[in-house]
Amino acid sequence: MLGLVGPNGSGKTTLLECLSGLLAADGGRVARDGRPIAPSERRDALFYMPDGILPWADQSVAWILDFSAALQGASQSDVAEITRALDLAPFAARRAGTLSKGQRKRVLIALALLTPQPVLLLDEPFDGLDLRQIREVSPLLRRVAATGRALLLSIHQLHDAARVCDRLVLLSDGRVVGEGTLDELRARAGRPGADVEEVFLALT
Repeated sequence: MLGLVGPNGSGKTTLLECLSGLLAADGGRVARDGRPIAPSERRDALFYMPDGILPWADQSVAWILDFSAALQGASQSDVAEITRALDLAPFAARRAGTLSKGQRKRVLIALALLTPQPVLLLDEPFDGLDLRQIREVSPLLRRVAATGRALLLSIHQLHDAARVCDRLVLLSDGRVVGEGTLDELRARAGRPGADVEEVFLALT
């Protein structure tokens, strides 16, 4: 689990859109197992969950999950497990357009987890969730990563990133200012024992 961390406007969403092929990149490359993959090929390797979208807003949550599972080749047991893990059952019969921000976010996470791609790019997966919900969702994402999938999470709350992610990429004004585990970033900043916020400020 890799956390892409930085304040609003630092370039997190732009980078995810470039990685997914939605936005043309000025330079660099995306490679899988050392082989560059073209934007048209990335749909087989990557699934990008943007922030702030709401597909099929007039449909019920249950319909959305079942329809997405059918599209992605996921089983009904997968739907049931994700519904339970994200506590979607209490509002499964409601239209998606009537949900709160946090409820919508949990539905989006569910849609991402129903996909088969080995790499998930999740833009602000914790935005709109309260502390209890974040603590419930975080172990779920860790279980997904333990199956062999890679998760790249764009997060602007530094403490959430430090708690959830194995490694961090710190972005500031469109530039990478640090990359590694929290201990590695502490060493680079010369701040042993510092929390992630202090490390970020020291490196920027």
